[in-house]
Amino acid sequence: MTANTPKPMRLVDPTTDKTSEFPVMEGSVGPKVIDIRKLYAETGCFTYDPGFTSTASCESKITYIDGDEGVLLHRGYAIEDLAEKCDFLEVAYLLMNGELPSQDEKAKFEHDITYHTMVHEQMAHFFRGFRRDAHPMAIMCGVVGAMSAFYHDSTDIEDPRQRMIASYRLIAKMPTIAAMAYKYSVGQPFMYPKNKLSYAQNFLQMTFGVPAEDYVDNPVLSEAMDKIFILHADHEQNASTSTVRLAGSSGANPFACIAAGIASLWGPSHGGANEAVLKMLAEIGDKKHIPEFVKRAKDKNDPFRLMGFGHRVYKNYDPRAKVMQATCREVLSELGIKDDPLLDIAMELEKIALEDEYFIEKKLYPNVDFYSGIILKAMGFPTSMFTVLFAVARTTGWVAQWKEMIEDPVQKIGRPRQLYTGHQARKFVPLNKR
Repeated sequence: MTANTPKPMRLVDPTTDKTSEFPVMEGSVGPKVIDIRKLYAETGCFTYDPGFTSTASCESKITYIDGDEGVLLHRGYAIEDLAEKCDFLEVAYLLMNGELPSQDEKAKFEHDITYHTMVHEQMAHFFRGFRRDAHPMAIMCGVVGAMSAFYHDSTDIEDPRQRMIASYRLIAKMPTIAAMAYKYSVGQPFMYPKNKLSYAQNFLQMTFGVPAEDYVDNPVLSEAMDKIFILHADHEQNASTSTVRLAGSSGANPFACIAAGIASLWGPSHGGANEAVLKMLAEIGDKKHIPEFVKRAKDKNDPFRLMGFGHRVYKNYDPRAKVMQATCREVLSELGIKDDPLLDIAMELEKIALEDEYFIEKKLYPNVDFYSGIILKAMGFPTSMFTVLFAVARTTGWVAQWKEMIEDPVQKIGRPRQLYTGHQARKFVPLNKR
């Protein structure tokens, strides 16, 4: 053992006095990790960690979060720098390949993604099988999962080239599928992607454009959309990313794994949080009711919660929210929105949260979901599309994490253990004697 090698962690069984030692591993940054892979063999015990909040399920080089300090790094780069100085596909390249692209690499990557944005024409038939009022996330789960039925040449996870093609297809086609889900819900014809447009511009024209007239890009809105994509691209081992990795650990094809991630993202505690923000604002209804709801939020016995404030990971200000706050101001100014009741409530709530001693003491700052919900509503997206947009952005992170997991020789099929508290073995009683 060298001087820099962490000392092993010792565990003493009080019933036998047997001492077991477990290696302590160090990452490049962040807390040390106790390697307990041999815990059961050594002690006959498992660990109990509901939600895996103290368990590292994998080794990763993609994203680092320090929730106490409000830090989010992608491959070592601060999210604030990436959001201000890069576009989304540049960040996508970084997540997938580990380094920022050169000019030539960026141009080729953008070309490859752009020319994969079309979907198989027969996929349009899938949409017609859904009810018109189906939630767009339900459609996304079904259609993305069905991609493996159309793209057989990129489902062999052992082939590096097929993995790359599948990754590019998912990143490229997700905005197209999302826009189709929206168009289907409002009864409008699908819009094809245009290769001359950027990733964000293309998504907006497929969503809001109509065949009868040319789509006119608004640079402020397309830049805001691009920033939203960047800020949601990856967030370490969250529920949906862990779902993608767990599904992928079984050898499932990449399209099935990403569909599983979409299903996990749909939950209101995860990707549905910005949708929940708008529902909360609607529940408040008027600025004059804000004091009443703030009082309820402070009452431990009241189930009401202010959505969009605080974060499961960040115990300080969400670094993504700082960028999103500025973008929110730009979008509202560009659209000239001044008398929308829900946005008025949101702005007043933000002011209170940044000044009220209770919120400051509890560090309940507005998070990225709070501002993104406001922006998306101002841009004209229905709340049912908010989580879909999250899925479009997060696909890049899911793909990068899936790729890293597949290429990790240490990774095994996921198999969490349990603390069983049910009946012990019982004697079976025949039906006529029960």
